[in-house]
Amino acid sequence: MRLGHAICQSLAALSLVLAPAAMADPAAQWVDPLTGHKVIRISREAGTASLYFHQNSYTPQGDKMVLSVPGGISVVDLKTWTVSPLVREKGAVLLFTGRKTRTAYYQRRGPDGGPSAIFAVDIDSGKARKIAEIKEGFIGSINADETLLLGQWAETDKPLQPGAKPADSNKFGQAQYAANWPDGRPMTYAEAKEVRLDERLEAKIPMEIFTIDVKTGARKVVTASTDWLNHIQFSPTDPQQILYCHEGPWHKVDRIWTIRADGTGKQQIHNRTMNMEIAGHEFFGPDGKTIWYDLQTPRGEVFWLAGYDFASGKRRWYNVERNEWSVHFNQSPDGTRFSGDGGDSEMVAHAPDGKYLYLFTPKDIPDVAGIHAPGADDLIAPGTLDAEKLVDMRKHDYRLEPNMTFTPDGKWIVFRANFEGANHVYAVELAKAAVK
Repeated sequence: MRLGHAICQSLAALSLVLAPAAMADPAAQWVDPLTGHKVIRISREAGTASLYFHQNSYTPQGDKMVLSVPGGISVVDLKTWTVSPLVREKGAVLLFTGRKTRTAYYQRRGPDGGPSAIFAVDIDSGKARKIAEIKEGFIGSINADETLLLGQWAETDKPLQPGAKPADSNKFGQAQYAANWPDGRPMTYAEAKEVRLDERLEAKIPMEIFTIDVKTGARKVVTASTDWLNHIQFSPTDPQQILYCHEGPWHKVDRIWTIRADGTGKQQIHNRTMNMEIAGHEFFGPDGKTIWYDLQTPRGEVFWLAGYDFASGKRRWYNVERNEWSVHFNQSPDGTRFSGDGGDSEMVAHAPDGKYLYLFTPKDIPDVAGIHAPGADDLIAPGTLDAEKLVDMRKHDYRLEPNMTFTPDGKWIVFRANFEGANHVYAVELAKAAVK
């Protein structure tokens, strides 16, 4: 699945907000002429990045968020959009924020492949402390009460593209995949990527998902496998619940899994029922009660935003139109709406006009005349999504994933984009701008 492109501004607005003297908070703002929604540029420096779509970047109080900047880590005041330095260290890799304390966590890689250190920094004071050290692997999540770090380790870590070096990646840090068909014809980027993913899966490299106790530093293996383990994340509410995936070509792997932090309760969340069915880019809803994921039956043809309820085991599928299929979905803090970041024509949906950011309102499909089928409560509950375009992304290159996240007050969505040429972080207001 390749990634695509984005835009939102009128030339008149740009000439005003991008003038050299215009350094107000936010850095720039305009009303998207196509959607009528207000867009602001949060970041001051090119190369600023927000976190991956399921990683928390907000304080528990919802007043601030953290960003990666070229010189380290910065913090954003969500009322004024002021950006202030938090960690001035080029090698600081921002990981996530805590859900209990006003803390950001980052990783500093050791020299010459040595142990990496994990640090916690107070978002208000900037005071940092070392909390853990890992010899190998990397940290991907922290649990709801901030007592356990979650990491993954592989015995070997070779590039997916044979012979590739870090310098061979594109400006978004992604590998330049290439492969040929048996007759020597070159594959497309997307086909070559699938080949390289499959080669990595079939290499059967030993892997572990592990936790580290923040107080004691004790490392504990949660699960080990020669399957390709990836996409690790703790529940936002249950300190012991873990969601992870079996990586590889989506139509080949049984992707979505859960497990408890003590290694019990391993469960496959979605079972394939047809050939070429795919499911992935799984994430927890904000209340931790539901897992949501992209489902296609089959791949590239019929699209759903699918949900699995932990307590009841019930499933809910919302149908998604081809142009509205999105690289990643997300759910609003109150659970009433979803976001989608669209996609370009070379991606899995091959959408002819899909390069927009969307706000989705779910609608259930009720039983006709209130007449219920036998066993209806045990069947998948179907629905649709009413879509509203938020941002015109037609000048954005989707090799940079937008990674949309709702602000804690549910009034804005933060995203990455490059429609101004450089990589920046933006926010779009969900309420439409007032017509003057």
